[in-house]
Amino acid sequence: MGQETKSMGLWAATSIGVGAMVGAGIFSIFGMAAEISGNAVYVSFVIAGLVALLSTYSYAKLGARYPSAGGPVEFLVRGFGDGILSGGLNVLLWVGYIFGLALYARGFSSYAVTFLPAGSGQAWDAVFATGIILVFTGVNFIGAKAVGKSELFIVSIKVGILILFGLAGLFYVTPGNLALSNFPAPSKILYGAGMVFLAYQGFGLITNAAEDMENPEKTLPRALYLSVVMVICIYVLVSLAVIGNLSISEIGQSKDYALAAAAKPFLGAAGFRIMALAALFSTASAINASLYGGANTCYIIAKEGELPEFFERKVWKRSTEGLFITSGLVILCANFLNLERIGMLASASLLLIYIAVNAVHLHLYKETRAKPILIWASLLSSAGFFAVLVYYELGHSPGTLVLLAGIIAGCFIVEGVYRKFSKRILKPRGPAS
Repeated sequence: MGQETKSMGLWAATSIGVGAMVGAGIFSIFGMAAEISGNAVYVSFVIAGLVALLSTYSYAKLGARYPSAGGPVEFLVRGFGDGILSGGLNVLLWVGYIFGLALYARGFSSYAVTFLPAGSGQAWDAVFATGIILVFTGVNFIGAKAVGKSELFIVSIKVGILILFGLAGLFYVTPGNLALSNFPAPSKILYGAGMVFLAYQGFGLITNAAEDMENPEKTLPRALYLSVVMVICIYVLVSLAVIGNLSISEIGQSKDYALAAAAKPFLGAAGFRIMALAALFSTASAINASLYGGANTCYIIAKEGELPEFFERKVWKRSTEGLFITSGLVILCANFLNLERIGMLASASLLLIYIAVNAVHLHLYKETRAKPILIWASLLSSAGFFAVLVYYELGHSPGTLVLLAGIIAGCFIVEGVYRKFSKRILKPRGPAS
């Protein structure tokens, strides 16, 4: 094969991050976060965004130094070397994608049932959540390129609708809904931030496209920072529009489809339907992207030790069992775990990966020419967020922590057993840039 042209510019790279972050996360967890953070939920989004912005520093430096379609997995192998630690973390990242996919599937079902007659049975939640996963399992198995090409179109629609919704909503806010006197305790704002942190997870996907950038040393960091800043602004705008138009009790009554409910007071029934459709587009595109890009990458690395030279959608055909195992686990999680538990497990898994990436960066900062103080700031903020999540769950759902501990232990046990059985080793994608 000849040398491929590297033509991805700044805005194309930024759109990957914005598209991956905006939409599914905020549609799926906004109502749940608002129940915790109250009318300060927009503050939670700012705090979570700032922590994400700190994490982009390590991703930017490492991604520019080691451009690879493997993304964070490449960084972990570079820093920790081939071993159970880097392998177990890769498995944990794969599991994190599974929880994220389950969350998106539940988000899709919550908005889909709003199109059914009032009083329709709860069984429809399971039907829609399972059905959307099966649809994109089929898409990935067949390898339909049309869906991949439609991602940019879907991203443009959902971002545009959210911005218009936020701007229009500001003209109809009830000032009392935003009163500082109604803010909850700071601890609840922090936990809400830990929960909505999941809505920023997509920025890391920009590093997976580093190999396609003409000048990753400059383009990658700029795209990472720009995408996170843009998304913080969008989330704050949307948050203000929602809590300005709905009381916290009203959000609680419609928490599974809060954004659509918030559009109804100033846009009427048509606004409700438009936001519900935007949610369906957003969650569906996130399921497609996560199943193809994230889960696919992690599973193949876990099985084979490295990505194939040319990574394409049809790569699932090399490991079809991975597609079905991933989809099966997603369906189980979506149907048997509640939304808050799924959100916590997804956020916690993601935070552990960020902590690990920053720890790796402390070993490699001389190669990346990074500033250790910024790496430490990112590592400690991510660790602090993780501690906040653990502390909250201790008082609200200890069983979730037991499940999380079991999942983490299971990831490393699976890696150890598979490594011993298969003799597989993890290899970096290629030489350092």
